[in-house]
Amino acid sequence: MPFFDHAGHRLHYEESGFGTPVVLVHGLGSSARDWEFQVPELEKRHRVIALDVRGHGQSDKPRERYSIAAFAEDVMALLDHLHLGRVHLVGISMGGMIGFELATRWPERLDSLTIVNSAPEVKPRTLREYMEVARRLFLAHVLGLDTVGKALGKLLFPKPEQAELRHKIQQRWPQNDKRAYLSSLHAIIGWGVQERLARITCPTLVISADRDYTPISLKQAYVGRMPNARLVVIEDSRHATPLDQPERFNSTLLDFLEQVDHS
Repeated sequence: MPFFDHAGHRLHYEESGFGTPVVLVHGLGSSARDWEFQVPELEKRHRVIALDVRGHGQSDKPRERYSIAAFAEDVMALLDHLHLGRVHLVGISMGGMIGFELATRWPERLDSLTIVNSAPEVKPRTLREYMEVARRLFLAHVLGLDTVGKALGKLLFPKPEQAELRHKIQQRWPQNDKRAYLSSLHAIIGWGVQERLARITCPTLVISADRDYTPISLKQAYVGRMPNARLVVIEDSRHATPLDQPERFNSTLLDFLEQVDHS
C-alpha cells in the first residue's frame, strides 16, 4: 500500500490504471473506499489516484486543528509526490469542498473539476441554519460513531434492497477516530470560497442527487457564478450518489472526462 510523507504526517493513497490522471477525494468520515464502484471503470481509461486525507482512512490522524485548506494541501502534496502536472479532480461532499479550495488556489493544476453533492461554503446565516449546525455538532459530540453510522446508513440508503450499502456504512463509520472526525467536522463549518469562484475557469461538472441534503437550487446558484461549469442532476439518489447510483454516476463522469480530454 503506497504512503507518502507530508507536513510530518504519513498519508495513504491508492493508484491503478493508465491514462490521464484522475484524483478522487472522499467525504467526511470516509476514505478512498468511497470510490469502490468507480475505480474499476475509471482505471480502464485513466490513471486513478484515491487519497485518504489526514485524519481519515489509513492516513495519520494527528492531534491538531484540521482545515479544508490543510486537506487541499494534502492533495497538492500528493500531486507533487507523484510528479503530476495537471489532473482531473473529483470530490464528494467534504471532498468537493477540498476541490473548490484547491481549484481557487492552484487553478493551473486542474484539467477539470467534478463536484459531487457539495457546496463552495458552509456558513450558517439564518437561525434555522445555525440550529442545524448546532444539532449536527451536538449529535457528533454526544453520540458514539456506531450510533451515527447506523443513523447515517438508514438516512442514505433507506430502501430494502439497499441493505448491503446500509451495512457498509454502519460497519465503517465506527472505524473512524472520533477526535479526528470531530476536528474534520469543525473544519467544514465556517469554511467558504464563494467569493473566489470566478477563479475556477477549468471545465467543471457539478453532480447533484435529486434528494441531497441541500437543494438543487443551491447548486444552480453557484454553478451560475462559475465561468465554465454545468450541472447534472441524478434522480432517485441521496447524498452518496457514487454508491447508490453508480452506473448513472460513472457514465456521467466518464463522458465528461472524455469530452475534456478531447477538447
